[in-house]
Amino acid sequence: MSGKESRILWVDDLAGLIAGVQMNVLEFHVWGSLRQQPDLPHRIIFDIDPDEALGFGDVKQAALDIRGVLEALGLQSWPLLSGGKGVHVVVPLVPEADWEMVKGFCQDFAELLARTDPSRFVANMSKARRKGRMFIDYLRNGQGATAICPWSTRARSGASCAVPVTWDELPTFKSASAFDVFTAAARAQESDAWKGYFDVEQTLTERIRKAVR
Repeated sequence: MSGKESRILWVDDLAGLIAGVQMNVLEFHVWGSLRQQPDLPHRIIFDIDPDEALGFGDVKQAALDIRGVLEALGLQSWPLLSGGKGVHVVVPLVPEADWEMVKGFCQDFAELLARTDPSRFVANMSKARRKGRMFIDYLRNGQGATAICPWSTRARSGASCAVPVTWDELPTFKSASAFDVFTAAARAQESDAWKGYFDVEQTLTERIRKAVR
């Protein structure tokens, strides 16, 4: 944020989505906060961005490992197939910690993975340093930063979509772009893969933040 006052754009009905599509919006990216509380994030996203030489199996295992570390810290998470190359591990939060605290935690978390498993993870976005490894993109968690919205189409060949899945399902997928607009639409009619996501009440406590530091 620049310190200047800004307007926030939001869509709250189908007509708004259709208007976006009519203006050639292919990807909807959203903030990590509610519009009613723009100064307090209500989710964390770990975007696993692999080197092009790595397979999707490496990405899936990384997501599962991140889930395990988060669980050890007392945080539940849900996986999102990004519709591109990677997986987003999404952690809902009760909006109490501010952006600086949340981004700081995410950076510490990414650096912890890079220190403990340097053959697989890197916390530096440089593509040269990412060779053969995965960048844990914590930068999605700063104020004003955005991430792809669940169920959004992607501006990619094949008309892929970002689709929520369950942890049990994740190992069965062969790519992060497993759903196109047709299969995603059919998927949306099935049971909620993120059941319980909006019911979880978890906070980013000082104990958790210290644990990763």
